[in-house]
Amino acid sequence: KTKADQEKMGLALNRLAQEDPSFRVRTDEETGQTIISGMGELHLEILVDRMRREFNVEANVGAPQVAYREAVSKAVEQEGKFVKQSGGKGQYGHVWLKLEPNESGKGFEFVDAIKGGTVPREYIPAVEKGLKEALNNGVMAGFPVVDVKVTLFDGSYHEVDSSEQAFKMAAIMGFKDGMRKASPVLLEPMMAVEVETPEDYMGDVMGDLNRRRGIIQGMEDLPGGKAIKAEVPLAEMFGYSTDLRSMSQGRATYSMEFKHYSEAPKSVAEAVINSKK
Repeated sequence: KTKADQEKMGLALNRLAQEDPSFRVRTDEETGQTIISGMGELHLEILVDRMRREFNVEANVGAPQVAYREAVSKAVEQEGKFVKQSGGKGQYGHVWLKLEPNESGKGFEFVDAIKGGTVPREYIPAVEKGLKEALNNGVMAGFPVVDVKVTLFDGSYHEVDSSEQAFKMAAIMGFKDGMRKASPVLLEPMMAVEVETPEDYMGDVMGDLNRRRGIIQGMEDLPGGKAIKAEVPLAEMFGYSTDLRSMSQGRATYSMEFKHYSEAPKSVAEAVINSKK
């Protein structure tokens, strides 16, 4: 909308983010769009509604998107070299990195294994900084990279031309090239879903969860019905509240929370990657 609307929206989003730690705001550098992230469709709908009611902000809201992640699935060693020799001061950064999968939920781990000063001490923080920057955009579809361990084990430097910036660039290039070789995988968020439904609709609810690539984890008896526990990909849960209402004539209810990331099936990964091209 207008510049004034944008400023008003910025203030509203900051206020909401201060109140709610699970709500995040960022600006997409390529499109200039403001991206808001939350715990699910309903959470975001409530926040947009609060923006309208409490802050009088009318925003154009796009369809929700799934926060996929990327990871490596095998260990590789990769060289990264950033060398520029032209008139004036050159640039020289050179690293050897080992990339390997880290256990799920462990995040990014950096190991400095330099022996004998092949990369001088003062450049090692720049290597780590470059790696952290490279993690923001994976090589498959530009999603953040998680659960990867990177070891800096060798490299070289130039007395005059080496700089922190050159080593940072070498680390970024080495990581991107290494990730391409490390059999990268797309991870999708899996949700713990619990549906409480009268007996009459149980078959329909279970069949629908299966169609959404859900895995039924268990069932409990309730007075007059059942509680069904399942793990379902977030990508398949958009519009679920409406579908569940019509399936059960408004009598079933559900709750959903994030559980963990899991490797997406090949067909899903291909569709996501193609949609980003």
